[in-house]
Amino acid sequence: MILRFDVWRERACPSAQMIFRLPIRSAVMSFSRLKPLAVTMLATALAACMSQPMADRVAAVSMETAPDNAMAHKSVARAERLGTQWGDEVQSSVRHVNLIRVDSQPLAEHVLHYSAKDYRGRSLNSISLAAGRVALSVQGDNRHALPIFRDNGRYFLRGKAGQAYQLVYQNNSDKTLEIVASVDGLDVISGRAASRYHSGYVLRPHGTLRIEGFRKSDSSVASFIFGKPSDAYAANTDAGSVQNVGVIGTAIFELRDPNRAPDGAANAFPADGERDNGYAKAPR
Repeated sequence: MILRFDVWRERACPSAQMIFRLPIRSAVMSFSRLKPLAVTMLATALAACMSQPMADRVAAVSMETAPDNAMAHKSVARAERLGTQWGDEVQSSVRHVNLIRVDSQPLAEHVLHYSAKDYRGRSLNSISLAAGRVALSVQGDNRHALPIFRDNGRYFLRGKAGQAYQLVYQNNSDKTLEIVASVDGLDVISGRAASRYHSGYVLRPHGTLRIEGFRKSDSSVASFIFGKPSDAYAANTDAGSVQNVGVIGTAIFELRDPNRAPDGAANAFPADGERDNGYAKAPR
């Protein structure tokens, strides 16, 4: 049995003084390692708007393994290292959705390193993932993108202690995708050591997904906040390690609805999927 979750979040509209709701993101859980294609989706709300072994974990990389190149990106001083703290509680409710992975292999994987280092060079607003299907940016509370720097195919984010941040994924494709994300080697939903078999968030076609923190319950998350490595959530939970602070991991999968009939199949009730407001349509 596959459960369904959708996440909603209420927010007041300053101009109209109204309350509106927007479905924004969904999450996915696999019930069995023996069946990695069967996943449970968990969706999360926002304001305004592989068949590989379990030991091969997404983003289980420490800053000590930074790329060895000519640029200063590799030389992050101890005082410049950052981790991500368990921050303030943000309301976020969930419901289940019934979707499964098209393939056990991810479309793409990515690791973003972060620290307080004063990186130099041209900064990026976002990173292109999965051949342009997805754009990843990291934003602060003011929704402004934090600077990301690229060097020989590696990416480096500049943060500041005490600064809250969100992971923002934009789907540029017509496909429904799953985003499996980790921070400091920890799964952002379960808090366990990150794995491709763990939960992910559903990213709808041409939709936007904001991951604001570690999930605490069906109704809230703990905000991501940059801090000292010793204060990081990974350094203060049995599932984590201070050696893994400073990395954000992403694995992307394509999803499908198991209840949807194959293209071209006969449909006994073809009008069920149509949206009709009851009014006459303009001439063709």
